[in-house]
Amino acid sequence: MTTRYDGSLMSAQKSPGKKAYLLICVLILVAVSFPFLFIYQTWFGRRLSDSDIDKYFADKSKPRHAQQALVQVEERMSRHENASRWYPQVIAQASSPSIELRQTAAWVMQYDHSYAPFHAALLRLIQDPQPMVRRNAALSLAAFNDPAARPELLAMLGPYTLPAPTSGVLKYRLKVGDYANPGTLIAHIGETEVRSPLPGEVRELDSRNGATVKPGDPLADLSADRNHVYLIGQPQDLEVVLHYTRPVPGMPETIAQQATRTAEAIRARNGTPHGQP
Repeated sequence: MTTRYDGSLMSAQKSPGKKAYLLICVLILVAVSFPFLFIYQTWFGRRLSDSDIDKYFADKSKPRHAQQALVQVEERMSRHENASRWYPQVIAQASSPSIELRQTAAWVMQYDHSYAPFHAALLRLIQDPQPMVRRNAALSLAAFNDPAARPELLAMLGPYTLPAPTSGVLKYRLKVGDYANPGTLIAHIGETEVRSPLPGEVRELDSRNGATVKPGDPLADLSADRNHVYLIGQPQDLEVVLHYTRPVPGMPETIAQQATRTAEAIRARNGTPHGQP
């Protein structure tokens, strides 16, 4: 895509039929950037040969090799090269216990939305317990015009509440206003590190420093990441879209411009008069 949390610009998607509850448009307001793929690309360096990719997928002792192979397959697919020989390996990585492998596999699958097994795998990944995996699955499902993507895409526009993974005494490492990337240390609970699964600004600390928390207690609210804002084109989404037509601190000016165009497109498609939600 290809600025890499990793992303490509998607144009508005047109619903193919009245009976299908499809996304009528998914407009990316800025070039979505997924740091994990950017980092992997800069680390992995050289282009692998086909035989190297085969070896890297087969190497079960080094999950990092499978990551590199996935990124190389994604590059070929994005250049419209035939990478179908590795599709079974991509699907296999979608079931990996590694979060990084699942989220990378979910991202890769968007590049061939004609391949039904990818679609089936993404429908499983959209239910993944890890939010980054779900988000990448939603982005790929949008390429399949599947409405299963819509709830997760909408969730990306709102704050995320980080829950406590265990019980113990809480010691925050960040404060309100700090920005977290995926993997940023948010707090310690006893000896357990609590790291952010998503990017966003710390908007609120939900517990008292030094308090004893239990699993599931809210720890911190993270804002939607300003570097990736998606608008969903269902009529009921218009209120969310209109929110971004007004200046939002930290958001690029181009977002308001694109949001205005998106709102106009939704109204035109659904016969809603201008000025009404």
